[in-house]
Amino acid sequence: MAWDFSTEPEFEEQLEWIRTFVAEEVEPLEVAFPGCEFLPLDEVRRPIVDPLKQQVRDRGLWAPHLGPELGGQGFGAVKLTLINEILGRSSWAPIVFGTQAPDTGNAEILARFGTREQKDTYLAGLLSGEIFSCFSMTEPQGGSDPRVFTTAAVRDGDDWVLNGVKYFSSNATVASFFIVVAITDAEVPVHRGASTFLIPAGTPGVEIVATHQLAGSLPHEAGHSLIRYEDVRLPASAMLGEPGHGFEILQARLAGGRIHHAMRSIGVAQRALDMMAHRAKSRYTQGSSLADKQLVQAFIADSYAELLQFRLTVLHTAWLIDTAGEHAARKEIGVCKILASSVLKSIGLRAIQVHGAMGLTDQLPLTTVVLGGIALGLADGPTEAHKVNLAKMILRGYQPEDPEWPSEFLERRVEAARLKYQGRLTEIPALPGSPR
Repeated sequence: MAWDFSTEPEFEEQLEWIRTFVAEEVEPLEVAFPGCEFLPLDEVRRPIVDPLKQQVRDRGLWAPHLGPELGGQGFGAVKLTLINEILGRSSWAPIVFGTQAPDTGNAEILARFGTREQKDTYLAGLLSGEIFSCFSMTEPQGGSDPRVFTTAAVRDGDDWVLNGVKYFSSNATVASFFIVVAITDAEVPVHRGASTFLIPAGTPGVEIVATHQLAGSLPHEAGHSLIRYEDVRLPASAMLGEPGHGFEILQARLAGGRIHHAMRSIGVAQRALDMMAHRAKSRYTQGSSLADKQLVQAFIADSYAELLQFRLTVLHTAWLIDTAGEHAARKEIGVCKILASSVLKSIGLRAIQVHGAMGLTDQLPLTTVVLGGIALGLADGPTEAHKVNLAKMILRGYQPEDPEWPSEFLERRVEAARLKYQGRLTEIPALPGSPR
């Protein structure tokens, strides 16, 4: 089986254009409009951002995560990784390229499970980049575990009436619509009793109670909201997919989101490593540059090694998705989710240390790298839960053996070797006590 991550020269030219474009045209937006990525474009930002989006469209790079039938390019996961690791360097790049979360995942499940009417109503705006959306799943007590969700919808004639409270509903304050996960049949297991609903912003009964910011975020950012849904009446056409299929939709969305987060995290970590190396080469103390200090050299070597392993893991996972489908890469997607958090935290902390006190200030983006790593350890399910699920998947491939003497116990292996050679093995020179 060949593992081939190579791409044609024409695509390599596209990647080089993306690198230059992001560095020269997109990264300055971080300084000009900090924290405004998810705010609707106004008369100041639109004349600057829209032409950049048009350049991306003209290059055939808009919404690269989607297939051609939805206005994307159908690049596949490997090429998308190579694009996203560049876009991950800038908080504005996903907006300019139409690949921002959570809208990418929301668009994918709308495309996969939505009716024609739902696609016409909600998907077109997402694909154009003109509107934002919100995936309202997490609850204050149960977190992201649907088995303890209390938000529920019950039938009332042809309608559904939804009640409950959701927390950490990202971008709710700017969203044009919400995708809400609710229990519709509490008498069956959650994988058959949850459903998803499409709710337009402004629907009676939907109240944004509070909006909280991540540490280090700016007050004007869209944030993460606490939402109360009180007697929200929805027509049957508001359900996304079939009744009881919410868990399937939930899993389809989160799996894609996890690998996309990992792709972008490569770029975030690479930027922190670049900053660390530049600073090490530039700063002198105690008679030599930081680059000459062995501990700093260890920081850089360890960071490069971690990033290289992580990048190859993401590429291998992407290759599996392209060649065998997302289901075949479940274990690998779990590994990417686990590694993304740890790599960002470890490389970000080293980069801060090399920059000294300046690394902790708002003048550099390094605390954002570390906090981003912490956030990824919680997003789309906590890292600990993924470790448990990953271990269970791995262990399914193993069978129990003798509880007293493991199969690799030397005496058992010697006995097996003698049986294999049927008396022809009279001595084993490397075995202590064996006759010579």
